[in-house]
Amino acid sequence: MDTTNPEAFLDEPTRQPPPTDRLEQAQPRLLLTIALHPSLRRIGERAELVLRRTGDHAQISRRTPDFRTPDGRLVGPLGDPHISRSPLVLRAGPADGIVVDRSACGSTLEIDEVTEPGPLPLDAAALARGVTLTLAGRVVLLLQRVALADEALPKYGLVGESAAIQAVRRDIAHASGLDASVLIRGESGTGKELVARALHAASPRAAKPYISLNMAALSPQIAIAELFGHARGSFTGAVQAREGYFREADGGTIFLDEIGEAPVEVQAALLRVLETGEVQPIGGTPTRRVDVRVLAATDADLSRSMQQGSFRAALYHRLATYELPVPPLRERRDDIPRLFVHGLEHELRRAGRFELFERLASESTGRLPARLMAQLMTYAWPGNVRELHNVTCRIAAALLAGSLPSIALPRSTDAPEPARTPTPGAPGGAQLSDDELLTALEEHDWQVAATARTLGVSRNTLYTRIRRCEQLQTGHALDRETLRSLYERHRGDLAAMAEESRVSVRALQLRLRSLALLR
Repeated sequence: MDTTNPEAFLDEPTRQPPPTDRLEQAQPRLLLTIALHPSLRRIGERAELVLRRTGDHAQISRRTPDFRTPDGRLVGPLGDPHISRSPLVLRAGPADGIVVDRSACGSTLEIDEVTEPGPLPLDAAALARGVTLTLAGRVVLLLQRVALADEALPKYGLVGESAAIQAVRRDIAHASGLDASVLIRGESGTGKELVARALHAASPRAAKPYISLNMAALSPQIAIAELFGHARGSFTGAVQAREGYFREADGGTIFLDEIGEAPVEVQAALLRVLETGEVQPIGGTPTRRVDVRVLAATDADLSRSMQQGSFRAALYHRLATYELPVPPLRERRDDIPRLFVHGLEHELRRAGRFELFERLASESTGRLPARLMAQLMTYAWPGNVRELHNVTCRIAAALLAGSLPSIALPRSTDAPEPARTPTPGAPGGAQLSDDELLTALEEHDWQVAATARTLGVSRNTLYTRIRRCEQLQTGHALDRETLRSLYERHRGDLAAMAEESRVSVRALQLRLRSLALLR
């Protein structure tokens, strides 16, 4: 099986136009998402639980609550006859926490793969991360408080309905109509090239060429010739002239993956193309104009690379006209079941055994082990979607061999701790001093997501702490005149504007667009 094939995690391409209405800030909601059900088609359905005041409660049983598809269609309760009618009770607790009370529940219950004998308090951090509930060894649910907007966004070929992947789709909608360069940032294996392809497919250049290059794989000796072309006989081995990738992509898009690995000499040549729109073939004259949109991606810390002199700051600012972060898989846990099932269906179909998937998907003929899905949901996935794809391929191979699917996943150092209410006084976002908070944000160039990962808190927790710090402000607090002054003073240099205003470049971009000061 081809474990590098990105198509395994692609939905059918969507060519809907991007939304034009500006999106309101979504409010956190307590959601119950089906991660595994005897009918695989029910994976991804959600039910909202309303627990606003201490004492409010909700019940989970065979008959309640009612679940809906992500597009809002009512489906109904879990309905599995192996789940008891006697409910599991969730009670609202202090500080946005809840208590899981299983005293009346007639079904076996595991919470994050652990059997809990009594009431279990879950704090706000645990709920933001997400907690798995396995009922009767058959149904796996994800309990999570998440800011999920009710918005109709194009899918752009990306699988999932999490708030994190919705944010990616929102960015694609904003950036696809622009002709500016986009820097796609994210950890290895998060699907940065899929995002690049989506940007091209949704752009006015969709009918023109799309060329993808891995800059780390280009030989430094011939990289410039490969990119910009060369005349015949211009160097040893140049037995015939070549146009180069930029001319081949004329009118379309070129994607430069692993841009952080580009040699310094190549960086200088790329900067010239971005500034002038002209390429200079080796041994050839004159220069030639090209009309190419440049997308780039990296998992490297470019700020550190710029400090070390291995990456040109001018090139960074040219590439990062629009920065598009791609979240790690651990920040989109509610997408893991759909990604897994989508990939499993793809692999079994490729193997000519789609009937095997149909049997698994049928409530009456077969089912996946609940413990398997619980494992997938609680694992940290340091290799992100690529690692999940590899695991899916191994499980598909076991199914094809007639074995019961199972997998041994290592305990990652990044794996979430079992959901518990922390000991009072334990370190966390709330215990950070203002100075510690400022230092952490400065070290990560005011990027909230990166800072939150380092501090070991959720982004929501960090935003709350930022709002309480008198020395800091969010992008939303910047008014039009302040932004105009910043923009003029720094001549549109977003990195310098972000440093002075003490907000992230992304927050600054969003605020500028909301005020129609940046397209």
